[in-house]
Amino acid sequence: MENRKIVGLCGSLRKGSYNAMLLKIAGDLLPEEIEFEVVSYDDIPVYNADNDMPEAAERPLSVVKFREALAKADAFIITSPEYNYSIPGGLKNAIDWASRGKDSPLMHKPVALMGATQGMWGTVRMQAAFLPVFTFLNMNPVLQPEVLVAQAKNKFDEQGNLKDEVAIGIIKKKLENLISASRV
Repeated sequence: MENRKIVGLCGSLRKGSYNAMLLKIAGDLLPEEIEFEVVSYDDIPVYNADNDMPEAAERPLSVVKFREALAKADAFIITSPEYNYSIPGGLKNAIDWASRGKDSPLMHKPVALMGATQGMWGTVRMQAAFLPVFTFLNMNPVLQPEVLVAQAKNKFDEQGNLKDEVAIGIIKKKLENLISASRV
């Protein structure tokens, strides 16, 4: 099998984030022949079209590096909380920077979306809010099975391990579907 690379993005920037834990677990569950890298966007400025010229030298350096890291991906895993029934602003801002131009590193690539929350709804609204973004970018979202980890404080141990075997099985299936989609 040829080497594949999956890039992970986490919608939460806080220390001790359940979604960062979920992303790490997803990476650990990937087959060892799949390269996995979590890419940070915490140094990317707020999107401003005046600073987004097609020539990479005119984009902020942090944006150029972010886009270059995403361009190496065959597929993406995004784990995110739900903020105000939607996508966290920092993550949406990073996606906005990466989405611009015909050279967008997101276009036409498969993506698996997962979420963990302390609430009961398991990030269902955030995941629904991403669908128009994926549609606009002609991305291939892996919709099934849905990974919605509700009541996360009861599902992770102190070391960040997911204790819910049912959720682990669902994540494995989602990753299998993502890997299959990335081979198309």
